[in-house]
Amino acid sequence: MEIGPIFRAMWRNRIGVALIALQIAFTMTVVVNAIYIINERSRLMARPSGLDEANLFYLRSVGFQEGFDEESTIVEDRILLQATPGIIDMTVMNAIPLSGSGSSTGVRVNPDANGPSTYTALYRVDEHAIDTMGLELIAGENFTTAEVRQLGRLDSGSTAPIIITEALAEALFTGGAAEALGNTLYWQVDIPMQIIGVVKQLQAPWPTFASIENSMLIPNNILDGQSLYLVRTEPGQVNTMMLRVEELLADSNPARIIMNVKSLEETRADSYRIDSSMARILLVVIVILVFITSMGVVGLAVFGINRRRRQIGTRRALGATQGQIIRYFLVENLIISGIGVTLGAVLTLGFNIFLVQTFNMPRIEWYYTPLGMLALVLVGLLAVLGPSRGAARIPPAIATRTV
Repeated sequence: MEIGPIFRAMWRNRIGVALIALQIAFTMTVVVNAIYIINERSRLMARPSGLDEANLFYLRSVGFQEGFDEESTIVEDRILLQATPGIIDMTVMNAIPLSGSGSSTGVRVNPDANGPSTYTALYRVDEHAIDTMGLELIAGENFTTAEVRQLGRLDSGSTAPIIITEALAEALFTGGAAEALGNTLYWQVDIPMQIIGVVKQLQAPWPTFASIENSMLIPNNILDGQSLYLVRTEPGQVNTMMLRVEELLADSNPARIIMNVKSLEETRADSYRIDSSMARILLVVIVILVFITSMGVVGLAVFGINRRRRQIGTRRALGATQGQIIRYFLVENLIISGIGVTLGAVLTLGFNIFLVQTFNMPRIEWYYTPLGMLALVLVGLLAVLGPSRGAARIPPAIATRTV
């Protein structure tokens, strides 16, 4: 193995070698952390919400004429929509999951107002909410019609049965859903609420909420002149029914307007638009950096080959095979890449620590660094393969020429 000549050649061109090694280290630092960020964002965007998203849309009914009866309008709208082919069910809610707008509260397992609270999203719903959203009730029972209360704008919270998510149950009780059922939670000052049911999953309205899986359903609606309807359709009919329902409701009551008609899939896309854009930008950055690094490796290899053409020709005249010439430059690149990725591993971990401390991002998984090292080494070997094959084709006669 020509280790000695390789190191002597590298030392004679130490500035170029150092620059390429630093470029590889910088590329690895950025690429590994970027890939980790992309994977984390993709994982967050792919989280299921617990709803039948593909078949859900929502709209807002806003009364504007004096004497508009919101409570009667809700009843009439429900009868109208349930009789419409293509509609499975509808519910009135105060907030839409993943929409970025909603209510939250702190709940406790004891009435001590100074005790620790667990934060949860608060959904005000009726007895149709579970069927409309497509939630999986894993314990207990749904609300009854008699339990649903219509509250005025200034009404405060009061005792009520509630349904919570499995994640909230596990956060509050060591026994999870089984222990939560039948127990009492307290919110606001000392208002007790009995848990009558537990659903498998229902995300909060805020995608960045630390406790996004913590949600609580309470059977009441605030009558403030505008109602938020969530509508579930038969599979594949969301777009058709959005137009149909908007027309039906607008024609049925001229004392109100229908606005903000939107599907839940659109809402998910809008909520994660920044994350999606960031992932695409980082992918472009990765491609550009890897390309620039590859061109740097190629440039260094071509420069070295042009400077050592007579040396290569002499080796060929002394019996070196094309495979040995190719191996020489591959080993040289492997050493340079090894230096670069070793430095890159240190910088990668350091940069990730900076991201964790500054932006509260999760720590990078241990296997990203060795995989990144391997990937950059392979990129370097592939990049130098073309120039090294060209060097192997230098004829032995080149050694007899003068420069």
